[in-house]
Amino acid sequence: MSELAWRSILVTGGCGFIGSNFIRYMLGRYQNLQVVNLDKLTYCGNLANLVDLSGDPRYIFVQGDIARPEDVKRALKLGPAEVVVNFAAETHVDRALLSPGVFVQTDVFGTYTLLEAARQCGVKRYLQVSSDEVYGPVLTGRAREEDPLRPHNPYAASKAGAELLTQAYYASFGFPTLITRGANTIGPYQYPEKIVPLFITNALDDLPLPVYGNGGAVRDYLYVTDHCRAVDLVLQRGEPGEIYNVGTGQEITGIQVAQAILELLDKPPSLLRFVQDRPGHDRRYAVDASKLRGLGWEPVYGFQEALAQTVQWYVANEPWWRPLKSGEFQAYYLQQYGERLRQALLNTGAGGGQRLG
Repeated sequence: MSELAWRSILVTGGCGFIGSNFIRYMLGRYQNLQVVNLDKLTYCGNLANLVDLSGDPRYIFVQGDIARPEDVKRALKLGPAEVVVNFAAETHVDRALLSPGVFVQTDVFGTYTLLEAARQCGVKRYLQVSSDEVYGPVLTGRAREEDPLRPHNPYAASKAGAELLTQAYYASFGFPTLITRGANTIGPYQYPEKIVPLFITNALDDLPLPVYGNGGAVRDYLYVTDHCRAVDLVLQRGEPGEIYNVGTGQEITGIQVAQAILELLDKPPSLLRFVQDRPGHDRRYAVDASKLRGLGWEPVYGFQEALAQTVQWYVANEPWWRPLKSGEFQAYYLQQYGERLRQALLNTGAGGGQRLG
């Protein structure tokens, strides 16, 4: 195992998808590291994501909210934390369209609360994990870190607001902040509301795959381990006050994702269902990651390998995802896709008795 300059890191949102993978990655790589995980345990924060770390003395879990100063200060003092990596956020665009205020509370006010507490506690480095969605649609070329932010939905706007606060803390107080803007990340432990785990788990159950519009929206799909490696590298070698894009440079459409999943699972194309598009759906995201590559990062996984690894994990881990697709998820799924799927069935005349979810 490698050595790390810091002995204690606070990871917020560590029971979520990327956060849990990051904690596992860091503890696997650095023997001398202690990780404190502060997580509110919302619907997509799952203690089962890190059950394999139970009993590891280097890992401490604290249930709490980044928007509550007392929770943040309690977690910071446990290390005491020398570094903070903020994954905690509401993250799903579709949910942001339904309840934007929740996103402002966690992503913006929560980030302010965390920044202020970390500054007061003398944290040596603070890394804000953000998204390529803050650029808005990139119709030509690739977005660079100095390009203007033009978020088109409440989720992206809340992430942009968090970024601006993070930059302001560097400019105003000299607080050593860093920002990463990651592409669409896929891999193990992703809550099944997102496109890849939703399509995989639906296909496994022979349910329709709801493809927005004509399926032409373009994204860059980044495997979660590559994303974790990037955050680790920026944390160590990044220049305070700077921003780093994280992306592979590959361009994949929604319909290509759906078709590739069906092929990997040997499922028929008849499961494809084109549904009413998301309001304000950005047609293309694309980032220039040359600045990060200058630090020595390269993606290990291309899209096909990343997707194959992800599909294999969900096939092998049904006991993890099956309980998640009941209860709260079913209510959300029917609200988001029920009418869309019914209309798609009427428009195509396809199997009217087929289950929706």
